[in-house]
Amino acid sequence: MSNNPFEDEDATYLVLVNAEGQHSLWPSFAEVPEGWETVLEETSREEALAYVEENWTDMRPKSLVNALEG
Repeated sequence: MSNNPFEDEDATYLVLVNAEGQHSLWPSFAEVPEGWETVLEETSREEALAYVEENWTDMRPKSLVNALEG
């Protein structure tokens, strides 16, 4: 078991997304920080990581993508 709540294999997590489209695993016991939205409710770390891998395919912030396309 890890002492770091962000790396605890036995804990449950949320997946959060901010306005830039960046994703974050977040311990389910912790309050969601301002500016972040829950896109995957409480689940295992493994499932949360799989969700992030499948849904966050472009690591660039949305503002950078928009600037390069505009």
